[in-house]
Amino acid sequence: SLAGELSFTTVPQLASHGDELFQNNSDVSLDLAAVERSDSAGLALLVSWVRLARQKKGSIKYLNVPEQLQVLARVSGVEAILAWSNHSN
Repeated sequence: SLAGELSFTTVPQLASHGDELFQNNSDVSLDLAAVERSDSAGLALLVSWVRLARQKKGSIKYLNVPEQLQVLARVSGVEAILAWSNHSN
């Protein structure tokens, strides 16, 4: 799960953990319920992890995506490539 801010300030640190997400698992679910705020850098991070998952022949699903991120994805035209659910299952 991710918590706090996904912003230009925090994303560089998080981006370096992408490989760790897929180290022991090819299919990953990531809960975003505790994300309080995001900007375009946060959205770019999620998109980059989708690309990384594909490179590793896996998948990533985002759970409980905050409305702010959903709107950013729609406006940016990347909603279709992000797999998400509003319920953790």
